[in-house]
Amino acid sequence: MQIRKAKQEESKFIVPYLLLAMEDIVYKFIGEKSHEKATVFLNAMTSGKDNQYSYENCWVVENEDEIIATACLYDGERLHELRKPVADYIKQNFGNNFNPEDETQAGEIYIDCVGVNPNQQGKGLGSKIFEFLINEYVVKQKKTLGLLVDNDNPKAEKLYLKLGFKTVGEKTLVGKTLKHMQYKPLIHNS
Repeated sequence: MQIRKAKQEESKFIVPYLLLAMEDIVYKFIGEKSHEKATVFLNAMTSGKDNQYSYENCWVVENEDEIIATACLYDGERLHELRKPVADYIKQNFGNNFNPEDETQAGEIYIDCVGVNPNQQGKGLGSKIFEFLINEYVVKQKKTLGLLVDNDNPKAEKLYLKLGFKTVGEKTLVGKTLKHMQYKPLIHNS
């Protein structure tokens, strides 16, 4: 098993995992509850460049030449720049004014979503992805990782706390209040 940056041609494999993680939110984005249209939307975004859901912002977990999970994350400072193509696409294709609250901000690498193939769930793969991201961004690059967790998902919150994330406040996204958690690098005083 290896975790590596996604390639553009892999967007069709990434989309189902992103939808697992954010299907209800995508429905709110596009203004209708259509799995087919949500898939078309995310395919356009993941195969494109310079947007929140671009393959450029995704890591994939590959096992025996099969992509079994993905993580989408980006620099919170770039949120508005990366969101603009998403908003433009939604307006043009769905006639929906897309202007959700800011789910992240400067000073953190924001883990937008992590999705794992249902037949691979319960095997510790989610933990391995988060451990990889912590090592890649916090340990190696000394950056803060941030994420949002739904109050209705205590299992995920428990995992994040176990991994070392701390609750730093609340954020609202598409009208729902979520816990904002971060994993910060240790700062050594000399």
